[in-house]
Amino acid sequence: MSKTRQTKTDMVQALLRRPEGTSLADICKATGWQQHSARAALSTLRKKGATIERHPAQEAGAPATYHLIADAGIGL
Repeated sequence: MSKTRQTKTDMVQALLRRPEGTSLADICKATGWQQHSARAALSTLRKKGATIERHPAQEAGAPATYHLIADAGIGL
């Protein structure tokens, strides 16, 4: 029996599915990626058909959040 390994992209998708969404900093912390790599992962998910919304910060100094709205059935 082999265990399915969770990839970093899977972690990003799980963060995006949370009701509160996720910030770029949260993605970087969870994956160990730098900001440009986290943004590239979001871009790649969009290219694969995922709908990801960016919500601006509600308070000054707070980070913007990202939310997975639809995954277009691409196995996300």
